[in-house]
Amino acid sequence: MSADTPRRIVLLRHAKADWPQVADHDRPLADRGRQEAAAVGLKLAELGIDFGLALCSTATRTRETWKLAAQKLPHRPKTAYEERLYEASPGELIALLNETPDEISDLLVIGHNPGMHALADILAGRAEGDALQRLTLRGFPPASLAVLTFTGSWKSVEHGVATLADFWTPQDH
Repeated sequence: MSADTPRRIVLLRHAKADWPQVADHDRPLADRGRQEAAAVGLKLAELGIDFGLALCSTATRTRETWKLAAQKLPHRPKTAYEERLYEASPGELIALLNETPDEISDLLVIGHNPGMHALADILAGRAEGDALQRLTLRGFPPASLAVLTFTGSWKSVEHGVATLADFWTPQDH
């Protein structure tokens, strides 16, 4: 794939987590979160994106979100569980994106806030329709997803390089 290859990044925040007496990394999904994860899986299937790779945080709530969402997809993409996604800063997230092999055109990232929201804000130099307005107004609630598009190599991902093509929350369906 050449440097002018169109690419998509879908940022997915884990669904609503429960608050049992466990370490933060080990928090499971709440009942509502399991419903949200299934709903976001349906949205991902509706988007029709054939992900070449899914990067998922190692936290229990992100793994559970991905497992439930992936069940709604026509086929599950290769998944890499990446501990660096947990509590990652926007700079660390961009560094992870920069490591993506160029043969991948569509990437799904399942992570946490505030990182997912900050990364969507930072990458989106432009937006389609009211996507940026909705992102700004709603924040990035659990089980939300942002679809960003850009052209170029993964090594070229930086501030303002992408277009925010869509922003969806479970409240939208």
